[in-house]
Amino acid sequence: MKPSKTLYWIITIIFAALMLLDGFSGLAMTEEGKQAMQQLGYPNYIMSIIGVGKILGAVAILQPRYRIIKEWAYAGFTINFLSAAISWLIVGAPVFYAVFPLIMLAFMFFTYYVWKRYEQRTSVPALAI
Repeated sequence: MKPSKTLYWIITIIFAALMLLDGFSGLAMTEEGKQAMQQLGYPNYIMSIIGVGKILGAVAILQPRYRIIKEWAYAGFTINFLSAAISWLIVGAPVFYAVFPLIMLAFMFFTYYVWKRYEQRTSVPALAI
């Protein structure tokens, strides 16, 4: 299966929109976010740091020009989702709290996979000499 440009942009925009919403939620210091940080034992100001990171990561994933920045954004999201899942497991929260970040990680990996396949399909092969 070779992903189309339309599929690539649809799933990438959905993922980026989710990350933008979550990032702005962190910056807004929502009550739900504060309660989660308290349960995890993290200070509330981490919400701002992660929120800015998610916003910048979403912008990086949407831009088509700088591939290395996009790769780093995907790496940052991977670290974020894994850290969230591990944090919820460590504090003994219900399993769903740890599973949800892993579901988001799987969705992110799908967007990454489709991006790489689409990029491979659109790249110009080098001339054999």
